[in-house]
Parts: sequence; structure tokens; C-alpha cells
Amino acid sequence: MIARQTSAGLWPTVPLLAIAGFVLGIAYFASLRRGVRLSVERRAWWGYGPSALIRIAAAALFFTLAVRWGAPALLAALAGFLVARHLAVRAARRLA
Repeated sequence: MIARQTSAGLWPTVPLLAIAGFVLGIAYFASLRRGVRLSVERRAWWGYGPSALIRIAAAALFFTLAVRWGAPALLAALAGFLVARHLAVRAARRLA
């Protein structure tokens, strides 16, 4: 009975965390792209250092909070993040 109540309460959370993971992924990989561009232009330390720290801290905080909702929610968040990664890699390959 308890397991049924817990899983029933997860279903609204799982799609929301998948969308949030996707949005975080888009922001994460946009920041990464900007950092690489700054690195190539030799202005890496002014923009890239703080950007990298913020990007990594935001991802760590997001996935730490997703863990609190359990494995299905964490997997949904990771799936959204990986979809954003797939789109970022595909866009990068088109530019190359």
C-alpha cells in the first residue's frame, strides 16, 4: 500500500523533472559552447572560469535535488539532460 502511494505521487514529478533536465541541459551546453568559443579566442580566463564553475555547480545541485524524489525522477531528469546533449552535439557537428 505504501509503495502504491509513493509511486502515485511520483507521476506528476517525473515529467516535470524530465522537462527541467532538458532546460538545464540546453543552458549547460549553451554555456559550454560559449566557453569553448572564448577559449579559442584566447579570452578564456575572464569568461570561461566562472562560467564553468557555475555550470558544474548548477548541474550538481539539480541532480542532487532530483535524487530526493527517487530513482524514476532522477532517471527522467537525466533523460531530459541527455536529449539536450544529443541536440547540442548534433548542432556542433553541423557547424564543423
